[in-house]
Amino acid sequence: MQEEKIWSVSEINASVREVIEGCFVPMWVEGEIGNLSVQRSGHVYLTLKDQKSQIKAAYFGGAEIARKLDLNVGSKVEVFGRLSVYEVRGEYQLLVKSIRTKGVGDLHKRFEEMKNKLAAEGFFDESRKKQIPLLPGKIGIVTSPDGAAIRDILQIINRRFPNLNIKIYPSPVQGKGAEKELAAGIRYFNEKCMVDVIIITRGGGSLEDLWPFNEEVLARQIAASEIPVISAVGHEIDFTICDFVSDMRVPTPSAAAELVVGKQEEFLGTIADFRRRLKGSFDIYLERLKNRFQKASQNHVFKEPLYMVRERQQKVDEISRRMENSLKFFTERMKSKSLELKSRLKNLNPEAVLERGYVIITSSSDGVVVSSPDVPEGTLLDAKFAKGVLQVKAIHRK
Repeated sequence: MQEEKIWSVSEINASVREVIEGCFVPMWVEGEIGNLSVQRSGHVYLTLKDQKSQIKAAYFGGAEIARKLDLNVGSKVEVFGRLSVYEVRGEYQLLVKSIRTKGVGDLHKRFEEMKNKLAAEGFFDESRKKQIPLLPGKIGIVTSPDGAAIRDILQIINRRFPNLNIKIYPSPVQGKGAEKELAAGIRYFNEKCMVDVIIITRGGGSLEDLWPFNEEVLARQIAASEIPVISAVGHEIDFTICDFVSDMRVPTPSAAAELVVGKQEEFLGTIADFRRRLKGSFDIYLERLKNRFQKASQNHVFKEPLYMVRERQQKVDEISRRMENSLKFFTERMKSKSLELKSRLKNLNPEAVLERGYVIITSSSDGVVVSSPDVPEGTLLDAKFAKGVLQVKAIHRK
């Protein structure tokens, strides 16, 4: 008879864990937070519940995300993770990999759709980004007048560059309709209160809190702005449509203030450095001019001013002689050619042949006679000699 196996508690819990982890794939679970404990270690332990049941969950290293999402008892969330068993207590639990407030999934989808739409229209192209001025004389800020963001910005600006001209357009930064007020602030600074740069800003928050900065009406207003716009929304890990369409994105409101205005001492130091460098360059240039002048003063041209004139006159005389010789050579050559042509023409002259004893017979009716058969007997002809003409009569033809 086979001996019965006696299981230990640990073996049972380990086996149950293997079964559960092998049967369930990672999944999304929605529920309401019943209990919430954020430990110093950075881990979060919570209970998810609905109307009928509850399940324990552990989010290792999730303390920062929990604070960012402002999770509390009663918050409705969606978590992604896998089922497991905490063997020490024999309790099954959900090991969380990601967590978001309920409905954030739809917001993420809307975010990506809006981002792709505006990107296709060229709203995020670097070619349309405007340059941020080095030291603006007037700064426009669109934000809540009661938020921590404006306090941080003003504190930094006053410390770095006191008495700078700052204009604030008060606007809600979260909630329904906030995007229209924010867009109105951008439009106000473009149409009624011209500034050198606009900062649109707010502190951190959940995706729902930051959602007005993802709305199309605000994105289009920023894109239409003729004034450079800096987006300083949320914390470094937060990204909004406003960040992509603005001319520059900075991670925090404080960073926006530090970017827009440098320290007054740094600017004064830079100006002093430029002044020193400019003076040094000018001194070097003057020294070079002085050396050139001294070198030129030693030149014989300045010692004998007529030297250059006489040198040029000599060149003119030399060119004149060369031209005269060339013209003489050309004339002699043309004269020789002319005599040669004259001799050729003389030899070709019919009268020159007469001087050698020949005559030219002409008829009054037919001109020069070249063939005897063409002349009828009894025809009167003219015989031209080298000297004189003799009239003859054709008596007989041969």
